[in-house]
Amino acid sequence: MRLSNSWLARCSAFLLCLASPLFAAAEAAPSPDAGAAARQIGGKWGDAVVTVRMLVKMRMVMEGKEMDEEERTSQLSATVIDPAGLAVCSLSEADPAHALGSVMQPDFDYRFETEVVDVKMVLASGKDLPARVVLRDKDLDLAFVRLIDPPDEPLPAVDLTESASPRLLDQLVILGRLGEVANRAHSVSLDRIQAIVTKPRTAYVTGLNAWVAGLGCPAFTLDGKVVGILVLRLVPSASVTGDDDTSLPILLPAADILKAAQQASG
Repeated sequence: MRLSNSWLARCSAFLLCLASPLFAAAEAAPSPDAGAAARQIGGKWGDAVVTVRMLVKMRMVMEGKEMDEEERTSQLSATVIDPAGLAVCSLSEADPAHALGSVMQPDFDYRFETEVVDVKMVLASGKDLPARVVLRDKDLDLAFVRLIDPPDEPLPAVDLTESASPRLLDQLVILGRLGEVANRAHSVSLDRIQAIVTKPRTAYVTGLNAWVAGLGCPAFTLDGKVVGILVLRLVPSASVTGDDDTSLPILLPAADILKAAQQASG
C-alpha cells in the first residue's frame, strides 16, 4: 500500500472537515470599542505568535509491518509562553498520527507513527532558530517546543498567569500568524464565547474567526488578559456511538497550559 505525496495534506483537510459544525455558528456584532482594544492587544502580543516549521517522517504500520514512509515539512502556529524560548502548539498539528489514531477503529490492526526530524522556530522578525519538541500532552492536545540555544534577547511571550475566565457571549481577541504567502504578517480578529464545556475539564467553544486563526493561537479578553490557546479536543473512536462527533476545536484555559508547561520547564 503506497502513501501518496499529498497524503498528509488530505489528513489535514480531514481534520478541518471534522470541525466544520463550528462554521455554522452565528457571529455577533462587535462592540464599538472592541476594534481599538483588539488593535492594542495585537500590538502588544502579536510577536508572541510564531511559526514552527517541522520536518516529519510519517509511516503506516499494518499487522506489524511497515507499509510505507514519507517525509513532509509542515508549518504551524505556536504561542511563546516563556521569553527564554518555550512555545506551545497543538499536538494534532505537530503530530498528525495523534489525531488520526483517535478516529481509527480499534478492531483494525494498523497505526500511524511519526518521527520529528528537524524543528525550527520562525520568529516574527523572520529569523529561524533551531528548536526541539520537549513535551507532548495527548490529553490536552499540546506540544511544547523549546529553542535549543537561548535567544540573544528575551522573546515576546504571553504571560499565562495573567489570565481570565470569560462568560458566555463575551468577546475575544484572537491573534494569529499568516503564512509565507502573506509574509508571515500577524492577524487580529474578534470572536465570542459560544459555549462553555465543563466536563471532563473546562473548555471554551468559539466561532469561525478563531478557527480561521488556527490551532496554537492565543485568545484574550478585551482588557488584555489571556484566556487560552486553541487546540483540538479529540474523542477516541471506540467511545463514540451513533452520529457523535469525534473532534472539536476548543480554547484550552491558560491555567491548564501553565500546569503542563511546568513539566516542560523541568
